[in-house]
Amino acid sequence: MTQPPEQDDSTNRIVAVTLDEDSIGRSGPDIEHERAIAIYDLIEQNLFAPDGADGKGPFTLHIGITGSRLMFDIRREDSTPVVVHLLSLTPFRRIVKDYFMICDSYYQAIRTATPDKIEAIDMGRRGIHDEGSRTLQERLKGKVRVDFETSRRLFTLITVLHWKG
Repeated sequence: MTQPPEQDDSTNRIVAVTLDEDSIGRSGPDIEHERAIAIYDLIEQNLFAPDGADGKGPFTLHIGITGSRLMFDIRREDSTPVVVHLLSLTPFRRIVKDYFMICDSYYQAIRTATPDKIEAIDMGRRGIHDEGSRTLQERLKGKVRVDFETSRRLFTLITVLHWKG
């Protein structure tokens, strides 16, 4: 079975990302730094192709929490709405909780622990991050095509959104 030719991925990309200020909880400088890097890296290189948009990007993405759902408000670069996807937060709750716990351990360890301990904690942190990225890719399947690196960067941004409840 042959695969259909890929669309020109130069238009299947995000050129701007914003996070809903009402959704963002208080976070320390480590998390703020991670968020800034994730946004920069995401904009620099990503694959983001909303189903039905037919490569008519590039796109802007506004991420927030509405009720008990993760919101992806996708628009064209000129702000024309494309689609809003609402995803259940339930599959992410445990992963995000575990990710924050291990991040706290990691940030404490880099100040005082041995390199071996830091490396072990970092491997665990990357493993949980990868799990969250795969979960996000699965939740976006049939809605938005993203590659793994794009999913990783988006998951980083999702972790800084603290939903209430």
